[in-house]
Amino acid sequence: MTFFKLKLFQVKVFSLATNSAEILKHPTSIITLIGVLILIFAFIKIKKVKITTKMTTQIGIALALSAVLQIFRLYHFPQGGSVTLGSMVPILIIALVYGPEVGFLTGFLHGMITLFLDPYILHPIQLLFDYPLPSMALGLAGYFRYKKILGTIVAIFVKFLFHFTSGLVFFGSFAPSGMSPAIYSLVVNGSFMLTDGLICVFLIAILPIKMLSRNIKNGVYR
Repeated sequence: MTFFKLKLFQVKVFSLATNSAEILKHPTSIITLIGVLILIFAFIKIKKVKITTKMTTQIGIALALSAVLQIFRLYHFPQGGSVTLGSMVPILIIALVYGPEVGFLTGFLHGMITLFLDPYILHPIQLLFDYPLPSMALGLAGYFRYKKILGTIVAIFVKFLFHFTSGLVFFGSFAPSGMSPAIYSLVVNGSFMLTDGLICVFLIAILPIKMLSRNIKNGVYR
């Protein structure tokens, strides 16, 4: 009996090793797994949040402001991505006021709205890495509620990493002859994310977040 159990264990180990080797050969499979795990983690965190009517209203206002700022963009890249008038700021404020969980939820909704307003889809996983996941990353600012500049930089940098990954894996064929997909993704995503990010960091720096937080929680909007 012990011999058969040992053989069964060996077969399972071999099968796991073989499947792992196959997965590692396909970058799309790897980022799919990563993306799904991140989504699962975020939704587990979101489930802990008790959404009130007042909070729903405030999230709706933030999403509406973000959508308006995104429509009036300064520059739009052909393959998606744009420089806006600080469209990430309302989402960042929600995260800084209510914490990362509410920030993740608001970011996810923002990603879906962005997908509706400015869709550019090559692959289902590319959609995941260019829309919901990058926007959900803005919720990370909520982990730095008393260091708003640092939180904003961290959140925007992680958002950039999602876009960079998408560009590397799915948009590499757009790279000019002789340019590696990594450099191409870095240049394209880095240029619009850096500009858009600097605008957002500047706006967050000058906004009185503590006063806004107090007013938002008290339902005061002036």
